[in-house]
Amino acid sequence: MSNFIDFNSAKKLHQMSDSKNKVTELFNIKYPVIQAGMIWHSGWKLASAVSNCGGLGLIGSASMYPDILRENIQKCKRATDQPFGVNVALLYPNLDEIIQIILEEGVKIDFTSAGNPKNYTEILQKEGIKVAHVVSSTKFAVKCEDAGVDAIVAEGFEAGGHNGRDETTTLCLIPNVKKHISKPLIAAGGIALGCQMKAAMILGADGVQIGSRFAATTEASAHENWKKKITELNEGDTHLTLKELAPVRMVKNKFFSELEEIYNVGRNTEALITSLGRARAKKGMFEGDMDEGELEIGQVSALIDEVLPVEKVFENLLREFNEAKMPEL
Repeated sequence: MSNFIDFNSAKKLHQMSDSKNKVTELFNIKYPVIQAGMIWHSGWKLASAVSNCGGLGLIGSASMYPDILRENIQKCKRATDQPFGVNVALLYPNLDEIIQIILEEGVKIDFTSAGNPKNYTEILQKEGIKVAHVVSSTKFAVKCEDAGVDAIVAEGFEAGGHNGRDETTTLCLIPNVKKHISKPLIAAGGIALGCQMKAAMILGADGVQIGSRFAATTEASAHENWKKKITELNEGDTHLTLKELAPVRMVKNKFFSELEEIYNVGRNTEALITSLGRARAKKGMFEGDMDEGELEIGQVSALIDEVLPVEKVFENLLREFNEAKMPEL
């Protein structure tokens, strides 16, 4: 892929010509940058802002009732004339209703995760929808290709939120997946800076999916307390836990300590379910309770030191991408 043209202001971002590769051509976007569909963060404001900057914004359906999802899709269509999509976790309830809304509203891009892509890929593609699926291993990447998806997101265990059980890092995962698939490959997990984006593409990715950096933006729908907390995190402040249910990376706070106590008395799965059943993710990331809430974020949060508008994130990302160079041997 050719280097992007340098620029000195966000305004120039919208004046730049397209730099085509597999991901930009597939989704008809300027830059191979996908904003992850994050629970309690990814409403229409964030998705439209990312799309307006030349990336691909995703509405995160996992934290939305079907009618709220429809409202967000309609508002996003009014806020941008650029491509955007919806992220759908295949293990969530009301799945058929969510898929029906996507079809009715004419959404043309769908990122699926946490389930078997075979179940809905063909249905979506028959309606002209591009389908990408998120995986955490080479084995599941191959299954995705067999299922006929249009692109594959390979996510290392550095990533925030729900994650793979194998704890494979992005650095190891991307080149291995690249060896085994031919579909466009999108790297995710531990990517917030332009130099990290370039590294992922050197490893074989055709583009990147970024979550944590977009979580700490003014357009994200999360609570301001949480956005501020993200900028204060250091290395080691997140941990991958809950492998008995569905692995998730979260901040070590009071709620995390409560989970650790449950582990200390015997890894009681029912007790874990009871603790999680108190809408802890909403309490933390959406309502702003930094003690009692579940706070999902990636390891790369240690590199995020301020809440920024999406446009500034793009400006920094592309500038850093251009400035990142291989050292001489």
